[in-house]
Order: sequence, then C-alpha cells, then structure tokens
Amino acid sequence: MRIRTDGDYAYRRDAIERAADFYDCNRTKAVVSACDDVPHFVRAIRQVLERDDLTLEQRREIAETLSTKAMSFKIETEVAVSPD
Repeated sequence: MRIRTDGDYAYRRDAIERAADFYDCNRTKAVVSACDDVPHFVRAIRQVLERDDLTLEQRREIAETLSTKAMSFKIETEVAVSPD
C-alpha cells in the first residue's frame, strides 16, 4: 500500500513522522500501530463519557479535550415532553 504525500497531501508525511516519533519505530509500524489503537481509544472514550458519576459539564469538557480535527465527541441531551 502506498500513501500519497505529495502536493496537497504533504501534511501526511508530517503526521506519519510524528507517529513514528511517538511510537519510536519506523513509519510503517507507526501507521499500523495508530490504526490498531484508534478503535480501542474511541471505545474507551465512549465508556468514560457514558459514566453516570460525571456531570454534564464534566462530560462536555472531557469530550472537548479528547476531540481532534479528525474525530470529535459531542454530548447531547434530549428532553422529551408528551402530553398526558
């Protein structure tokens, strides 16, 4: 598999290099590691945001803190009223 890093995709090279630095490995292993980690992180974040012991404000702060430009977490509340 090849990942384009030319022209409009030059930012990808920087992202891959940052991942390689973070994981302290080569670029291929870094990309694979990041791809393996993301679903785990998203599941864990959802579990944290669904905890009953957090206030709405705390959930929103956590969601904002853990959101990235590629993935955002939003907390919504719904109030339904039905006539008797």
